[in-house]
Amino acid sequence: MYRFSWDVEVHATMQKQPFKESRTPQRVIKKYPNRRLYDTDTSSYITLAEVKRLVMESEPFVVRDVKTGEDLTRSILLQIILEEEANGSPMFTTPVLANIIRFYGHAMQGMMGGYLENNIQALMDMQAPMLKGVVSGNPFQQMQEQMQKQTEQFLGTFGLKR
Repeated sequence: MYRFSWDVEVHATMQKQPFKESRTPQRVIKKYPNRRLYDTDTSSYITLAEVKRLVMESEPFVVRDVKTGEDLTRSILLQIILEEEANGSPMFTTPVLANIIRFYGHAMQGMMGGYLENNIQALMDMQAPMLKGVVSGNPFQQMQEQMQKQTEQFLGTFGLKR
């Protein structure tokens, strides 16, 4: 009898709240020493391609080492980028990658991450209306002007001019 009433109470509670709200806000993926990734949401092993799909769908997630609990999300994302760069046509040229590496340990390292992040976000913000077909004028000209403006702001931070 007690168990039955508990089941009814739990069922009634679940009926009041949509399933999405009861989930954790961030999907947890566990990385095992054998390099396998375990999605705790689906209770199954997943591949990097499936993690890429989560990224493409803007699904929030974190990858944690199963033994230490360390956040491995960045290294998994870098691994996906590495695979993407190795397949098809790469996004980054060798000189671009070399320049990025040169910023590590440089006084501007902290600024460079923010600069790249802001420019990528600006590109995504401009891309959204283009996909809907509502951009007036030349969208590539607008992107170039925006990037140029942000570059000037970035250099202006250090008292440099183009």
